[in-house]
Amino acid sequence: MKNFYGIILGALIVSLPLSTLLADTTPGTVYSFKEKDIDGKTVSLAKYKGKVLLIVNVASKCGHTPQYAGLEKLYEKYKDKGFVILGFPCNQFKEQEPGTDADIKTFCTTKYNVTFPLFDKIEVNGENSNPLYQFLKIAEPDPDGKFDIGWNFTKFLIDRQGHPVKRIMTKIEPEDFEADIQAAVSK
Repeated sequence: MKNFYGIILGALIVSLPLSTLLADTTPGTVYSFKEKDIDGKTVSLAKYKGKVLLIVNVASKCGHTPQYAGLEKLYEKYKDKGFVILGFPCNQFKEQEPGTDADIKTFCTTKYNVTFPLFDKIEVNGENSNPLYQFLKIAEPDPDGKFDIGWNFTKFLIDRQGHPVKRIMTKIEPEDFEADIQAAVSK
């Protein structure tokens, strides 16, 4: 009889839509998460309530690393309108972020004059994927419907209520999605 109930429960779960299955296990907004910043301090993302966020997995030895300059330019231009970029270093893509958090911070601030918040190095894919990134990937799959992050500098635009509204792919340069930032901060 116990096996019968297991089969019935399994069939029920398989028949439920993904959104129903995730509803009780994933938070509704990015504000539910706490992350370690680049200096090792725990930061509640609730600190950014009411802000438009751009969450980016970054790397310092990548062909897309020069995007730091464009990201910083966007940050400087829109930060007074409630826009914040959150950079999450990741070494999962051809080990293009091999340094320590201190190395990463020094690189970003000296080479690209980055002033937006940087966080602890994380994994964005696989069994050790950071919970924030698990949430973002499910909320905003890529254009092919895939959930995993394809490469460094994948960006997620978050509205003022903490909801992911757009995944911006790696190759899209910051100046090419400025209109999305402008529209988001005007709401």
